[in-house]
Amino acid sequence: MMDLNSDLGEGFGAWSMGDDAALLEIVTSANIACGFHAGDPAIMRRTCELAVARGVRIGAHLSYRDLAGFGRRAMAVPPRELADECLYQIGALDAFARAAGDRVRYVKPHGALYHAASADREVADAVVGALTTYGGLALLGLPGSELAAAAADAGIAFHAEGFADRAYTPAGALVPRGTPGSVLDPEAAVAQALSIAVDGAARGADGAPVAVPAASLCVHGDSPGAVAMARTIRDALAGKGIEVGAFT
Repeated sequence: MMDLNSDLGEGFGAWSMGDDAALLEIVTSANIACGFHAGDPAIMRRTCELAVARGVRIGAHLSYRDLAGFGRRAMAVPPRELADECLYQIGALDAFARAAGDRVRYVKPHGALYHAASADREVADAVVGALTTYGGLALLGLPGSELAAAAADAGIAFHAEGFADRAYTPAGALVPRGTPGSVLDPEAAVAQALSIAVDGAARGADGAPVAVPAASLCVHGDSPGAVAMARTIRDALAGKGIEVGAFT
């Protein structure tokens, strides 16, 4: 079985990004922004209500406090402060999830926090510390990362994530945004999604295979043609006999 996830609720005020309603008809898990890189109370509540209505699992998409940079700027945040900010975001989204009739099931870091927690054990421990304090939610992240190791040491369930629409480095990290070819076109994204789901591998930027043992595939909601891409990926998985379902 393979989960499909997408980063949703990433508008703010009058500004919106992506077609959340359409993606929620396709994906099985929704990483919902918690107000630090995007999202506000009204958007968080509305996105949770849409997810619950469609039977989609809700995940807290945690970020550095960086609305201006959309959470994509590296930040030096003391570990205790970072753990508190992660806990704050989880609690805020969980309130809206429960008001909609469900709860937050898992956590996925966003942007710069995702990359920092994947490479830096101190950052990973801060994120995992927030999960432990909240009661042991599952964690979605990069396989083989410091985040995976921190979760294992803390007894937190870790689920490895693969990216349909992002290019991989030979070491299995994501090619930084802004680098030519870092975001795949829809045709390449569908091919990569199938390769990860069927073979547990993607092709790195150097052309060599990269192991990606994923339980969930991410289609970014802000990628060009995200809705059509997600639908094509889901249909392609079904065509290979792979059941699509939430990992939580």
